[in-house]
Amino acid sequence: MNKEKQTYFPSLNNIKAAADTIKKVSAVTSLHASFRYSEFYKANILLKREDLQQVRSYKIRGAYNKISSLTPEEAQKGVVCASAGNHAQGVALSCKLLKIKGTIYMPAPTPNQKVEQVKMFGGDYINIKLEGDTFDDAYHAATVECDELGKTFIHPFNDEKVIEGQATIGLEILEQTDVNIDYVFLAVGGGGLAAGLSTVFKQLSPNTKIIGVEPEGAPSMATSIKNNKNTTLKHIEKFIDGAAVKRVGDLTFAICKENLHDMITVPEGKVCETILELYNKDAIVVEPAGALCISALDFYSEDIKGKNVVCIISGSNNDITRTAEIKERALLYANLKHYFIVKFPQRAGALKEFVVDILGANDDITYFQYAKKTNRENGSAVVGIQLKSSSDLEPLITRMKTHKFYGDYLNDKPDLFEFLV
Repeated sequence: MNKEKQTYFPSLNNIKAAADTIKKVSAVTSLHASFRYSEFYKANILLKREDLQQVRSYKIRGAYNKISSLTPEEAQKGVVCASAGNHAQGVALSCKLLKIKGTIYMPAPTPNQKVEQVKMFGGDYINIKLEGDTFDDAYHAATVECDELGKTFIHPFNDEKVIEGQATIGLEILEQTDVNIDYVFLAVGGGGLAAGLSTVFKQLSPNTKIIGVEPEGAPSMATSIKNNKNTTLKHIEKFIDGAAVKRVGDLTFAICKENLHDMITVPEGKVCETILELYNKDAIVVEPAGALCISALDFYSEDIKGKNVVCIISGSNNDITRTAEIKERALLYANLKHYFIVKFPQRAGALKEFVVDILGANDDITYFQYAKKTNRENGSAVVGIQLKSSSDLEPLITRMKTHKFYGDYLNDKPDLFEFLV
């Protein structure tokens, strides 16, 4: 990491130039009050709807600004990126609009729905290559092609032009409201949005507190700021894929550690609750990363009372096939879904006894896995039970123990849980 990159801060002139560049493709997304969240938190909660972009995320801003900046020689050689998500769609549409050939590397297990989306946005101007099993495999293949063929790599966040493109959201917010913004909550993955937007507010609205939000299972920016150096995480939880990176950008880290008021992490289950809540109560479809900032409000509920708060809904590229997992994680987080090893006596009527005498009136069996393999006195089954109230858990366990059905509780044993469920 050289000195020039360490000291880079985007200028307002460059950000305003980026805003002029991307107006050809990026919508000025709405900033509107959420009456429900405003009432709940006793604050003025404003939602910046980047999920309403044509590619359904803010990533088009940085991608288009970067690709637009290429010299004719660079444009002729083409561009390369590695992404299985929103960045790939932003690059694909930018290539099509600017008539520049692009190659997009994606991991082989990428869902076909995402591959087809990228094809749709890029048309004949992009070539998709499925490479390896992980993002790191795809990233390595993309950089090899850049080195061998002299193409330009379009980084999803660690690039000056990309940061300046994402920063245009900050300009829009300040132009769209006459009130003083007290807080802005935004999701942090690699840090491009946080670095750009925080720079705008530091210069134009310095009293606004910018709160970065990361998944609890991928706290790369929070860890780096705590360590005062960019730190690579050994392992991350990839569920919130739009904000789960092992290492943030060197450029973005240098900016964020100076500009952000706070970095907080949110449990993945809490994010799942928010996704379902937004869909069921507001008819808003968001991806996990898009729900991060709203999920964080609970952890700032006292601080934001009576304040003007902006939450940036960063994207809505959610795969419907993930709905069952999202619901499951939300229930587990809310302490309403529980898994047990249950010891059933090997006699007729044991299951009926469990249902009648052990389960509460509002308890529901949602998972049952059992096979009689031996003639032992007891046979074990893995049973999932959904409760109406979290307070019903202890009475349920007590009844199981009293009637000698209790074997083990799996929710707090993640390795065994993943193996059995």
